[in-house]
Amino acid sequence: MNKLAIFDCDGTLVDSGGPIYSALKASLEQNGFAVPPSNLTRRVIGLSLMEAMAALLPAAPPDQHAQLAEDYRQAFIALRASGDVDEPLFDGILELLDALEGEGWMLAVATGKSDRGLRHCLETHGLHARFVSLQTADRHPSKPHRSMVDQAIADGGATPDTTFVIGDTSFDMAMAVNGGATGIGAGWGYHEAEELIEAGAVAVAERPADVLALLRERVDG
Repeated sequence: MNKLAIFDCDGTLVDSGGPIYSALKASLEQNGFAVPPSNLTRRVIGLSLMEAMAALLPAAPPDQHAQLAEDYRQAFIALRASGDVDEPLFDGILELLDALEGEGWMLAVATGKSDRGLRHCLETHGLHARFVSLQTADRHPSKPHRSMVDQAIADGGATPDTTFVIGDTSFDMAMAVNGGATGIGAGWGYHEAEELIEAGAVAVAERPADVLALLRERVDG
């Protein structure tokens, strides 16, 4: 069976906290809500939009969460149209992807982004064609549901035993556990290492360059 590495996008492949916060701020203000500080809003990055809004505003009704999610989408589209969306790759990500491909790994993405948002992000960095499976919130329940992992495994010709999820949030690590895969925490992202371990990560990489060694250790024993 193939070895499969499933990457989260926001906070793992790219640093997208800035535009996400800007779009969230616009959505909340448009609907009359106070804007939490960025250290709190970044904790819901990785969830699908409805779940993120519900986590931030648990007392609001579901129809309000839906409106906030739609206003967020429109705000993000407007930011992109004005050239204000900057989602740089984290240092070392390209080298990590190169090394994994060189050792025969299949690559996939599982993200709370939309299909359009993920495609735009990956194409901006010339990465879209490198992934055999791209799973988004448009076609799956929110993390930590296992659905995205299951589909990526099917697309990549892998098994849960040969699949690893690399992500920066507790949602990613719980998704890995739920799908029978192995979670490797991305310590350069938006959740603390302790949270990643508590959610099921077998290890936390401090930087992308450390991921390959952790994967080799797990695969080769």
